[in-house]
Amino acid sequence: MKEERVILVDEDDNEKGTEEKMKAHEGGGRLHRAFSIFIFNDNGEMLLQKRASSKYHCGGLWTNTCCSHPRPGESLEEAAHRKLKQEMGFDTGLEEVVSFVYRASFENGLTEHELDHVFVGRYKGDPELNPEEAEDFRWMKPQDVKKDVEENPDKYTPWFKIILNKVIEWHDSKQGQ
Repeated sequence: MKEERVILVDEDDNEKGTEEKMKAHEGGGRLHRAFSIFIFNDNGEMLLQKRASSKYHCGGLWTNTCCSHPRPGESLEEAAHRKLKQEMGFDTGLEEVVSFVYRASFENGLTEHELDHVFVGRYKGDPELNPEEAEDFRWMKPQDVKKDVEENPDKYTPWFKIILNKVIEWHDSKQGQ
């Protein structure tokens, strides 16, 4: 299998080279480009995925619909559509709504240090999960997700907890438009 690489960036998203994916997550983590996707249905519910337990970090935790890293030479939009199809078995229109930088360290010694671009989209129907990526899904009202995160923070990924309120605010501002 071809070596998987991530795009190293500065805090302004200027490319600084590439690094082998796992190496970029070691030793405190090197800042790299990433994306997170939030999908809503016509009922205003958010599609969550439970990460496969076999993932290199945060396995078995609930998170947004899909997240990953673009490959060198691949645009964020191309990568987002590729991974949405690969992980959840569907594709839909996506709009980038915000980006943020975060760092989270894990018990296995790995660190995520990402400039995360957040995309949102709409989809009718249920996903067809890739079991190597996700082991479960659920549709939930955003306010119910927010409440569950507050009551059960250890069940959710760090980046999801950071960006959830901003995505809910964006979603609520778009209702009725």
